[in-house]
Amino acid sequence: MGSRSRRSQGGPIASLRSSRPFRYLWTSNVLFFGGIWTQTLVLGWMVYEVTGSAFLIAVFTACRLAPLLLGPFAGVIADRFDRYRMLVIANLWAFVAVLGVAVLAMVGAAPYPVLLVGGLIIGLAQSPSQPARASLVVEAVSRRNLSNANALNAFAMNMTQMIGPAVGGAMIGVIGAPWALAVSASWFVLSLLALLPVRGIGRGRVVHETSVRRMLVSGLGTIRRRRVAVAALTVTLCANILIWPIYQTFMPVFAGEVLHLDAAGLGTLMTCAGLGGTVSSLVIASFGDFPRKGAVFVVGTACWGALWAGFALSTSTSLSFPLMVAVGLASAPFGVLQTTLVLLATPSRVHGTALGLQELAIGTMPVAALGLGALAQLIGVPATTFASASMLAVSVVVIALAVPALVRYDGRHEESALRSRVASAEPEASPAPPA
Repeated sequence: MGSRSRRSQGGPIASLRSSRPFRYLWTSNVLFFGGIWTQTLVLGWMVYEVTGSAFLIAVFTACRLAPLLLGPFAGVIADRFDRYRMLVIANLWAFVAVLGVAVLAMVGAAPYPVLLVGGLIIGLAQSPSQPARASLVVEAVSRRNLSNANALNAFAMNMTQMIGPAVGGAMIGVIGAPWALAVSASWFVLSLLALLPVRGIGRGRVVHETSVRRMLVSGLGTIRRRRVAVAALTVTLCANILIWPIYQTFMPVFAGEVLHLDAAGLGTLMTCAGLGGTVSSLVIASFGDFPRKGAVFVVGTACWGALWAGFALSTSTSLSFPLMVAVGLASAPFGVLQTTLVLLATPSRVHGTALGLQELAIGTMPVAALGLGALAQLIGVPATTFASASMLAVSVVVIALAVPALVRYDGRHEESALRSRVASAEPEASPAPPA
């Protein structure tokens, strides 16, 4: 009966119903991710129009995502300082940066080098704020609702992945890429306005006076001893080396050269992935605090790689569009549970640091994009995608075999186990009084 209540109470939107702060935070996330996905398409199309080169698109992607490498430091800062203020700064920075690049493009002053620098500046708004954004979820909802809240955040990302590219592609066709980019900056203003009602969130937590360096060293030591967290982070690393660079970099090439689509067709292709991810995220959210989270994570991620390999072999739009929907469906277990598993498997005092390591794993994407871009120049984008996606499926299976605890993990009893360990360690930690 208890298990049933865990799954059904509140339904798929339990966290939105039960937590007012989470409602506003989630709304802000929807708008922020909407801006990111719209600009991913618009900027990618602008670079493709200027260069026509898969490798130079990969270089641009590397510049835009390079700030992800700051993940561990951003995570420690999220543990040490006001996370709400970090999100406010991120929204303001993104608005100014996107609008600046758009204005330069409007006046014909945005050649490829300018787009590279612009991509880097825009990336500085998105990437370092992510640990703070994910950590605030823990402060807004109960531990029981954490899986549901992260699934709803993944739903938000997938929904905007479905809507943003479609809006971006349509705007390019109607008003041109520079104006489409300028209009997309308004997403960040709306995201900032959605944060205003929860300006006090997170201020009740303990403020650390330890230096950032010491907090980083201590946090890394704590996380290293959590095998499930390390395994989940390793899967995240593999996915961001082998699959996400494909999606971030090569979709304009698939659309233009393999499937012979225009900008609107590219938007539709990316919308299909968003549609699948949206449906799958909502299904996961409806499960609530379900068992075998680790098994769902492993199987879903392996299937995700296999479906990408199938998409790489397709040259027909009638097959590629449904395959991209299936890719989106399989991506949600990875997208939802990579963060959930890391948060459940680590103590709350190092959540920011753990998410910073996740951000660092994501930060390998720029380097991987360069490598995959160079390989695509030699053997082509479809062959590169097939090889990379197949390697992801194999890698996930190997990690699961090496760390069986990941497959069995559900995290539902982790909190009580942690309390028991702390309680049993207290007598040993206290020095004996002098005789």
